[in-house]
Order: sequence, then C-alpha cells, then structure tokens
Amino acid sequence: MMTIPFFLLTILLVRSSAAASKHGAPQGLVRSSCVHASYPSLCLRTLSSYSGPANTPRDLAQAAVKVSLSRARKVSNYLTTSVTGKSKRERVALSDCVEQIAESVDELSKTLGELKHLRGETFGFQMSNAQTWVSAALTNEDTCVDGFEGVDGKVKSDVKRKITNVAKVTSNALYMINRLDESGSHRLNP
Repeated sequence: MMTIPFFLLTILLVRSSAAASKHGAPQGLVRSSCVHASYPSLCLRTLSSYSGPANTPRDLAQAAVKVSLSRARKVSNYLTTSVTGKSKRERVALSDCVEQIAESVDELSKTLGELKHLRGETFGFQMSNAQTWVSAALTNEDTCVDGFEGVDGKVKSDVKRKITNVAKVTSNALYMINRLDESGSHRLNP
C-alpha cells in the first residue's frame, strides 16, 4: 500500500524538476555560479527561478542585478507608502533610509544599463563602473540599517529584515559581476 503513494510522489518530483529545468535558467550554470556566492542558497533560489535568458556569465550577472533592483524597488515602495515612524528618531531614520534606497535603485539601474551594453574595447571600464555602483548600493543599504541604531520596535525590525534581504541579493549580484569580470570580455554575446 505504501508503494503507490511513494510512486506518485516520485513521479511528481521528477515532473516538477523537469518543468523547472525547461522554464528556469540552465541549472548547471546557475549551480556552478552560485556555489561560491555570499549567499549560495539564496542565489540558487533566485536565479534558478529567473525567467529570462541565463546562458552565460553575462546573462547571470544581469539576472542577479535585475533581482536586486526589483527587490530594492519593492522596499523603496514599502518605505514610502506603508510605514511611518512613531518617534522623531524613527521618522528621521526612515527618511534617510528612503533616500539611501532611492540611491541604491539608481545605482542598480545604471549597473543594469552598463551590463546590457558591454563592449570588448571598454569592457574593463564598464565592469569597474558596474562594480562601483553595486558596491555603492550595498553601502547605501547598510547605511539605511545603521540609521536605526538606538531605535527599537516593529518599524526597525521590519525595515531591517527587508533591507537585509535586498543587501543579500545585492551582494550576490556583485559576486556575479566580479565573476563576469574575471571571465573577461571574450565571453560577451555579440
């Protein structure tokens, strides 16, 4: 009697695994690229489910930045529409955080634009720009969290949780950009 449920479970797992391989990024490249990322399981989860092209290190770097940018935009929207500080200190921290995350969104947007237009002759310069902008986005995210030093309560914990999540995917995006830089311009798509 136990063999039928086990058999059905096995079939469901094989079918869902095959469907994920068809619709998501190529699993081998994602897995080998994420293994040394700062947050490997998060990297694997976010990039495996990415629906766009992810066949090259360049595609993965772009996908990682898109994930980070999407999450940063969601947090920015949350900060500007859904949360208010009770104390003056909370309001100041939130205001500063809104500014910092807006800058992160801008820097991640510039990074994505740079990655979309990589050229062999300016590859090194463009990669340096991308690395600088993503590093600045990470710094902004950290600064936002630091602004809540000495503040307690739900607002701080909610903001910290959301910003930490964005910082983790941003850190993984920086890793993918560094990996692309190490691979060199010879791997660029035409």
